[in-house]
Order: sequence, then C-alpha cells, then structure tokens
Amino acid sequence: MIMNYPNGHKRTPPPTGEKKNKKPDYSNRGMTLEEDINQTNQAYLRSGKAVIHKKPTPVQIVNVDFPKRSAAVIKEAYFKQPSTTDYNGVYKGKYVDFEAKETKNKTSFPLSNVHEHQIQHMKQVIEHGGICFIILRFSQQEETYLLPAEKLFSYWERQSNGGRKSIPYKDIQQGGHFIPLKFHIRVDYLSILDEVYL
Repeated sequence: MIMNYPNGHKRTPPPTGEKKNKKPDYSNRGMTLEEDINQTNQAYLRSGKAVIHKKPTPVQIVNVDFPKRSAAVIKEAYFKQPSTTDYNGVYKGKYVDFEAKETKNKTSFPLSNVHEHQIQHMKQVIEHGGICFIILRFSQQEETYLLPAEKLFSYWERQSNGGRKSIPYKDIQQGGHFIPLKFHIRVDYLSILDEVYL
C-alpha cells in the first residue's frame, strides 16, 4: 500500500529485502514505547482506573483494488491532515492528552521529532485546563521519562529563537519524571500524574 502525506508528496516505503550476512540487531529486543503504552492503557481500562486511547490517524483512501469480492486491498492513501498528539482520554475527571516519542540518540532528544501543530495543540489543551505532556524513551539507555508540556514549550521557544534544536538528556533527567518499567503496567504514567498534577 502507498501512503502519501497531506502536502501531496509520495512516501517511499523502505526496501523490504534483507542483506545476506547481516548481523542480528539485538538493540530493541523489548517492546516499543507505543506497544508499552498501549498495553498500559489496556491495563488502566480493565481496572477502571482511566479511559485513554491512541488517536487514529485520519486517512483518505484514493485507490482500492478488489482481487476478490470479499476482499479489498488499499493501494494508495493520503494522510488527510497532520495529526495532533498520540493519545487522549480521561483520568479522575481530567482530560489527558500526550505525545509519545522514542529516540536512539544517547545525549539529547531532537526537537525535529515534534511539530509546530503539535505544540499549538498542546498549548490549547493546557489553556482549557487539560493535562498535557510528552513521554520520551531513550532506547539506548532503556529509560522512559514524562516531561510536562510546559517544560517542552520553553525548549521549543528557545529553538524558534535560534537556540539549540534538542533537549539535552541531562535536562530531561532533571526536569522530567522517570517512569520505571513494570511487568503488568509497563509505563505507569498515571502514578506520575498523581504526584505532579493531581
């Protein structure tokens, strides 16, 4: 399936063939951040603790192939609009909205992973009394942090004024909140919200 971007640019899918004699990559044997958060949200939902879901990405389908009457294959589609953040829902009567990002960078989180429309969305959520943050995973260190959106904004403004285009790892350690990985609730970010916001 071909998936294109809202500006009309075509997305080139990565090559599918693997090189022979390639050494196995053991750097990401665990779950991805998204998988961990999805599992966490399911645990919250089952226990009645919160209702938080991943937002679907709006897509416009433009080309469909029907190899059989009972099966349709999407051949080409476009992202209808830029997405806002990854997750939203309700916890203890409060609207919760957040983005999840993973980086292999050891020393900083590149702000190029966040987009202007996402920053604007986060600001609007906060203006209306919602709880907004970003969950960052440094995959090399296998560490996950919750960074309040208000702290993200200051780095974004600094970048916009010609400053550094990343958030140093040490700043995230100091200004963010470490989320230890657990067995049943993989990324228990609600415990951080209880400490910081509620």
